[in-house]
Amino acid sequence: MEHVHLAVEEEDLYSGYNDYNPTFDSEELENDVGFLQAVRTSHGRRPPMTAKFPGTAIGARPLASSFGSRIPMVSSMGRPMTGAVQDGAARPMTAVRAAGYTSTLTRGTNFDPLGQSRGPAPPLETRSEDTPEEKIKILEKKVNDLLEESCMAQSMGAIQLALEKAKEAGRKERILVRQREHNGNADINVDLTYSVLLNLANQYANNEMYPDALRSYQVIVKNKMFSNAGRLKVNMANIYFKQKNYPKAIKFYRMALDQISNAHKEMRIKIMQNIGVVFVRIGQYSDAITSFEHIMSESPNIKTGFNLILCYYAIGDKERMKKAFQKLISVPLGIDDEDKYIPSNDDTESNMVIEAIKNDKLHQMERNLKVLAEKYIMTSAKLIAPAIETSFATGFDWCVDMVKSSQYVELANDLEINKAITYLRQKDFNQAVETLKTFEKKDSRVKSAAATNLSFLCFLEKDYDQADRYSDLAMNADRYNPAALINKGNTVFVKQDYEKAAEFYKEALRNDSSCTEALYNLGLTYKKLSRLEDALDCFLKLHAILRNSSQVMYQLAHLYELLEDPQQAIEWLIQVISVTPTDPHALAKLGELHDSEGDKSQAFQYYYESFRYFPSNIDVIEWLGAYYIETQFCEKAIQYFERATLIQPTQVKWQLMVASCYRRSGNYQKALDTYKDIHSKFPENVECLRFLVRLCTDMGLKEVQEYATKLKKVEKMKELREQRVKSGREGSGRGRREGSAGSAGVLTPVVTPPKASSVMGSSETAKADSSHSSSSTKGERLSAKMRSLPSSAEPYEASSPKEIDASYVDPLGPQMERPKTGARRRVDDDDFADEELGDDLLPE
Repeated sequence: MEHVHLAVEEEDLYSGYNDYNPTFDSEELENDVGFLQAVRTSHGRRPPMTAKFPGTAIGARPLASSFGSRIPMVSSMGRPMTGAVQDGAARPMTAVRAAGYTSTLTRGTNFDPLGQSRGPAPPLETRSEDTPEEKIKILEKKVNDLLEESCMAQSMGAIQLALEKAKEAGRKERILVRQREHNGNADINVDLTYSVLLNLANQYANNEMYPDALRSYQVIVKNKMFSNAGRLKVNMANIYFKQKNYPKAIKFYRMALDQISNAHKEMRIKIMQNIGVVFVRIGQYSDAITSFEHIMSESPNIKTGFNLILCYYAIGDKERMKKAFQKLISVPLGIDDEDKYIPSNDDTESNMVIEAIKNDKLHQMERNLKVLAEKYIMTSAKLIAPAIETSFATGFDWCVDMVKSSQYVELANDLEINKAITYLRQKDFNQAVETLKTFEKKDSRVKSAAATNLSFLCFLEKDYDQADRYSDLAMNADRYNPAALINKGNTVFVKQDYEKAAEFYKEALRNDSSCTEALYNLGLTYKKLSRLEDALDCFLKLHAILRNSSQVMYQLAHLYELLEDPQQAIEWLIQVISVTPTDPHALAKLGELHDSEGDKSQAFQYYYESFRYFPSNIDVIEWLGAYYIETQFCEKAIQYFERATLIQPTQVKWQLMVASCYRRSGNYQKALDTYKDIHSKFPENVECLRFLVRLCTDMGLKEVQEYATKLKKVEKMKELREQRVKSGREGSGRGRREGSAGSAGVLTPVVTPPKASSVMGSSETAKADSSHSSSSTKGERLSAKMRSLPSSAEPYEASSPKEIDASYVDPLGPQMERPKTGARRRVDDDDFADEELGDDLLPE
């Protein structure tokens, strides 16, 4: 109770309400020393001095309240003290407390100063899409999305989809423009309209819809709202160029050139280069030279220099060709030396950077630019060398001297090798060999390339010892040269050391896994070694690389035939004729396989197609004649045997078959004339005389006695000859075989050995070798088909079959299938000669 004070009756309870805090007295601020000091200095920016007043109930300058008298404030440095009283009086009870805190918790409630128990905040109000502004924004977004989709489709190669998206973007953009006009909004998004029209024109051009593209470009060019739209006339000129409308292309190129300022120098140079190319196309070389010379004087580049040389060559100006070639080899490429990418041994960080950039996009671009420049220089030298001097060799030597004094020093050796290749094309083999021999004392790379070509030439000339020597020289200079290893393997192959040849081909594949020549030759080697499964594996791998190689597919067909899988062989041969439908040898092979399978109709179809494309194949002619005899169409067989007579006029059997066909078809007079013609050419042929006697007897002709007398004389001479031969053999002790003096009238068939399959030198596909051919030859099978032809000892109507041989001896003789040579590359390869890759076998 000592702290409870009773109210005094005379004390006014409402006193103090008119009092005010002097802090807010703005009229007395000019007399406030603290305030004036704060204005003049940074005194007022000091932090509040709360440390001097640790509590709110203790203050040095209490304020006036209803429980205390008014105390004037000393200065503005302090802050009002809540509930302060004077003279140690107790603090009265007030309703002021700390926000969010209470001494006692309300029953049933938790501590939640942030109000999280009330749940999440309500969602934001969505904008209404019904407003015109929102509709316009949505349409603009759709147009931009369609433009982006169109560009992405074009970048992925889907040009048809890109065009559809571009058209849809154009339709949406027109709807957007109408929407703006309907809302009274005159502001048009010019950039969006330009982008839509330009993309649409580009997609029309990509799809080769040139009239539509030109119309779209014309809309942009004629619209004054689009700034710098005149540049698009370059695109229009490009379209006219593709349409071969060269006068209009030149016109639009010049219009675009007039609208581009001199500040865009690179753009102007490219347009002038296009103008020069168009002039070349229409044959106006003088105008083209003017454009190219201006470019070479302003901003020289490799392509323009090469085009300038071509123009000078076209007009035959020797001196200007030389000057242009000198300008070409002096064009700066602006690329770094390769030494920059060689890592140093001491700097680890630098080595890491070099490792990162030595195969990046920029370095690849530099390499491609250098390769292109070397290609243009090599082509220019080969082109102008015969024209700038009196002889080809002198011109080439001048080009080599110029290149040696330029930045392309390493190209000089390649030019020398190309000089040798040019000698080869001119059939001057001695000069080619002499040129290549000059490289024997040069650096290893050039020495290996020259030795490879020399080995190839000696191999073609069948000088296998020299070929072997040069292949060894090439291997010693560069053991990792696959062409040298292939040539070495070829020289071993012809010596029939197939195991060793296979090792060289394998080593070439280890050095260059994409070397198709080595893989092909390895397959041939395995076939020679009777390792048919390994050979099949090689050719299947090669087929995966060269999908349309008829040579590889033919080898696969032959391997399946050797593996006794004729159906697979037929399928591969069908693929061969799908690539080379006019190959008579593949068609004949298909006919042979179908014949062996018993399908005569399919065999006849393929044999007949082979005869159409190559009517001089005696095997095909023989099979077709036998087929028509077997099917009782002797009249049709006559034309084939007559053609065989033209091909082999010294073989009497073809003429006998022609006469026999006439006789079997009932045309006896024609048969008699044919036999008489045969007798005039081969008067000692017993078979012909026997048929003449029979025909004259049956037809009641007077010549029968004459032919009978001749027949007896010939038979007697034959018996005497055989008796002499027999007595001579008995006298010398070598008479081991009895000579059949012969029963009268029987023609002894001559059986020829199996004919090796010859290399198809003039055909489009390679004939497989015949080392694994079946024991029964084609000639023997065809002989069996012709047993229905009567022999001389039987009448015309006889049905007992006697064999007349239908085989023949190949005048070329058996040929061996040789492996590919290693030097089968193009002109611009720098390791060996310029033979094409597709030529698989060496010419005989």
